[in-house]
Amino acid sequence: MTVISANEPYESTVEPKKNWLQKIKNIFHINKITKKFSLAQKINVLRASVMGANDGIISVAGIVLGVAGATSNHFAIFISGIGGLLAGNISMAMGEYVSVHSQKDAQQKATIEETQLLKTDYDQQYQFISNKLMASGISSELSEKAAQEMMAKDPLVTVVREKYGFDPNEFTSPFAAALASMLSFTSGALLPLAAITLFPAQWRIAGTVLTVVFALILTGYSAAALGNANKTRGIIRNTFAGLLTMLATYFIGSLFA
Repeated sequence: MTVISANEPYESTVEPKKNWLQKIKNIFHINKITKKFSLAQKINVLRASVMGANDGIISVAGIVLGVAGATSNHFAIFISGIGGLLAGNISMAMGEYVSVHSQKDAQQKATIEETQLLKTDYDQQYQFISNKLMASGISSELSEKAAQEMMAKDPLVTVVREKYGFDPNEFTSPFAAALASMLSFTSGALLPLAAITLFPAQWRIAGTVLTVVFALILTGYSAAALGNANKTRGIIRNTFAGLLTMLATYFIGSLFA
């Protein structure tokens, strides 16, 4: 194996340096990596927001319609919705915080391990990058040159990115995700609560169901768009889940009427 010194000038006999380096970058999307992970952080917060709002809508809609099925008492319905809202937003925030923090801890652990490996066994990490490039179909000589260039710039970022798929300089904030989840759950929960409170008694159930369905269409579309999934299927699944929840809780509530 020929190892080329980082200080040794290189004149490509195959193609200009910019061309072969750009080829490597295109294969591994290195040009977009900073934007990709910055965008990923934003998407994680947006995802938490959308799912928080969705959970707020479905959870509180199920609660208030379940109580509405058992009683027409306006205060009982309202206070049950408030209770569900408060319990739900705290639960969502804590769950999101624990989940994101666990992911962050795992990423930090991997970063520490790779930092140590780079100190004690740099050649093996270098070879991993070179082998990965060769496995993608690049020639041995070109893989060596590309690995040298990548490792010379920032070996830790290069190794962590290629092994684990994240940037060790950027982590999603557990607090931001938890806050987004809490606020979005509250905003979603307020919708069915407001609907069942403000609609006239004769339109209370139907109006709340229609309001919730409209909201679930929006959150289903948003969630699918953020995940690059099929939007129609996302809307159908989300709306069906909401309707099933409301039907089940209303039916159970009506058994105690």
